[in-house]
Amino acid sequence: MVILSRGMCGLSKCVTRCLVAMAAADLLVVITDLILRQIPIAHRLYFVQRIPLCNIHAVLLYAATDCSVWFTVTFTFDRFVAICCQKLKTKYCTEKTAAVVLVTVTLLSFLKSIFWYFMYVPWYTLSNTPWFCYVSALVMVSDLWATLELLHYILTPCIPFVLIMLLNALTIRYILVASRARRRLRVHSSEGIPSDIEMERRRKSIILLLVISWNFIMLWTVFMFFSIWNRILHLGYDIIHVSYYIKEIGFMLQLLSCCTNTCIYAMTQNKFREQLKNVVKCPYFFIVKIIKR
Repeated sequence: MVILSRGMCGLSKCVTRCLVAMAAADLLVVITDLILRQIPIAHRLYFVQRIPLCNIHAVLLYAATDCSVWFTVTFTFDRFVAICCQKLKTKYCTEKTAAVVLVTVTLLSFLKSIFWYFMYVPWYTLSNTPWFCYVSALVMVSDLWATLELLHYILTPCIPFVLIMLLNALTIRYILVASRARRRLRVHSSEGIPSDIEMERRRKSIILLLVISWNFIMLWTVFMFFSIWNRILHLGYDIIHVSYYIKEIGFMLQLLSCCTNTCIYAMTQNKFREQLKNVVKCPYFFIVKIIKR
């Protein structure tokens, strides 16, 4: 976040703002889902069961996860417009528009996650399981809550699945069509250049988009499958047996997915890698300078 916010990575202000927002959402997922979740479990803080802390924690956790996922969708749409829609690019791909879209997504994510406050009982389970709050038996068998939970999983991550795949597919199609046209022009051109830097850049863009799409889908699929199966099971429909370890694996992969997309986008930028090297070297140079003095 610090490296990107300095604006020295050769990226536009719109892209920089989107990547900083994605990194911030990923950091919130790490804090709420990996750190704060474990504190009551590791230290047995029974006093937290007297206040609805777990309910508030659930709202923050799901809102941060939604932001992490939907910021990826907004960034994917921004790249689609920048590459494929040249007329819309000047109006949409601006720092102001990026700020409005990111704030809107954040507010909608928090509003969408409020229902989790009323779904959980304000007690931590105090056990090392992915589900950290107690859920009443009435809620578990309620058709209303089952519908709300299924809608939650449809909005995150099913719809992002479709949007990311569709936008990246359209972007790749546009790049391939433009590349074929460019290749024909180069063949008929009298100025034969052995290597085409632009074509190589487009090839790397296609690889990056494919990696982002499949990374997001593969890491979320197991968790989504188990969550839907678990809800159907509690409604009395025992269709197939799924091992408990599948939940653990899906939970781990889902958390991993909230941190990889931003890293993939950023680490593919040469100037970002240079800035990262400088940040790593700064403490070393500082210590050497002190020793010399």
